[in-house]
Amino acid sequence: MWWPAPDPPERASLPGMRVPLTSIDFLRRAEEVYGKRVGIIDEPTQPAASLGDVTYRGFGARCRALAAGLDELGVGRGERIAVVSENAARMLELLFGVTGYGRVCVPINFRLQTSEIAYIVEHCGASVLLADPEHEHLLTDAASPAVKHRFVLGKEYDDGLLRPERDPVPWEEPDEDATATINYTSGTTARPKGVQITHRNTWVNAVTFGLHTGVSDRDVYLHTLPMFHCNGWGMPFAMAGLGVPQVVLRKVDGTEILRRVQQHGVTLACGAPAVWSTVLEAAQSWDGPIPGSGAMRIVVAGAPPPTRVIARVEEELGWEFTQIYGLTETSPLVTSNRTRAEWDGEPGLERARLLSRAGVPAIGTEVKIAESGEVLVRSNTVLDGYWEQPDTTEQALGDGWFHTGDGGTYEGGYLTISDRRKDVIITGGENVSSIEVEDAIFSHPAVAEVAVIGVPDERWGETIKALIVTAEGESVTEEEIIAWCKERLARYKAPTSVEIRDAIPRTATGKVQKFKLREPYWANAERQIN
Repeated sequence: MWWPAPDPPERASLPGMRVPLTSIDFLRRAEEVYGKRVGIIDEPTQPAASLGDVTYRGFGARCRALAAGLDELGVGRGERIAVVSENAARMLELLFGVTGYGRVCVPINFRLQTSEIAYIVEHCGASVLLADPEHEHLLTDAASPAVKHRFVLGKEYDDGLLRPERDPVPWEEPDEDATATINYTSGTTARPKGVQITHRNTWVNAVTFGLHTGVSDRDVYLHTLPMFHCNGWGMPFAMAGLGVPQVVLRKVDGTEILRRVQQHGVTLACGAPAVWSTVLEAAQSWDGPIPGSGAMRIVVAGAPPPTRVIARVEEELGWEFTQIYGLTETSPLVTSNRTRAEWDGEPGLERARLLSRAGVPAIGTEVKIAESGEVLVRSNTVLDGYWEQPDTTEQALGDGWFHTGDGGTYEGGYLTISDRRKDVIITGGENVSSIEVEDAIFSHPAVAEVAVIGVPDERWGETIKALIVTAEGESVTEEEIIAWCKERLARYKAPTSVEIRDAIPRTATGKVQKFKLREPYWANAERQIN
């Protein structure tokens, strides 16, 4: 006999429950479930004392000691703590110990020039500045008047900041919409923009990323990706929450990556195409079976490598290749392209071709193509805004979609990025504003006009090319221009090639059409990016 179900109670009468999603959730679970497990394996050659192997319980204790030290200094909720460091266990502590107690972590690219770092420190209004021992000079050279406290990681940081004898003051009203980190990225202007990533952004990105990469507590993660890059793409949080041991690698080296995979049983790592090119090179002279063959998974972003490179990763290394597309502004995951069962019978090159696409939208992410061809994104991982830049925020988010600045197609559920509509070159996974490079070159007295473009490169994805018109009666060499840029910009922003031209074509209104300047170099490519 069928009995009708009773009417459900009105929603207003239910007590309901909403628990804020914050970064500390991942560390709390790591301690409770995997506290005795070694969670962090620090780089053994840190310039300060390496922390060695640290259990998740020990790691959590150090994060609390950091928060207690900031309490003692009077650093309040919402204040910015900036850090300049290579990959290190102490860098991971800042991602958890700062954000988990309501403060804002600002990880800064250590490859930038001092003047660029100083701009970021001042722009974000950091009250605390920390630096790796190799960058100790920045505590003076890059500090703004707002900086009240300075610490060298592994020196004053351990002895003068950490307070293991005290319990930190809890974040009494945690807010998932509060800013957790500000990550500065090069954009269409010469000055970097501060991307505000909230706790909700961080939480959703970490959980979604972990789901799409199939992470479990049987994995071992290698930090080949710089931790300042969008908080190591959010992997530190996902790995902690699932109890995954995290191996810290300070400097990318193909042979060393293979050695760490072998030594620690690494099964997962993320990085730009250039990282995996160095591994492929190192594998040519590796003595014995390739470590991780049949077990290792790599996640690649920044720009899709050539199809034959993808095929080589799977055939020569025996590693699984996953492509993702994202931006700092999207925390970063937008799409993921991991091999699927339907492709198992495909030849290696065909499977590599399928994997070269940006992929399908991550769960909870919507993608569409604007009439202009620009890729638009809507997701819980999209930034809250650009720090202290309301007009730029409105331009990027004003219509309810995030405007990526990339051109692409979206067919059969798969996104393919075809060109870059904004003036950004991605080389070796680093964003470079072409305008910033042009400004540096134009300051040379021999230069009358300059246009900077990205050209294809198998190892780096793209490299920077400068097209120059010299001033009347002046001359300059390629070597001189490159050296000039390296003195004024981070070295990775300097051109790798320079062409001296009689003129740079312009429209009737005087604009340089860079897509036309790029055409000869990309003539044989399916996409206008690499």
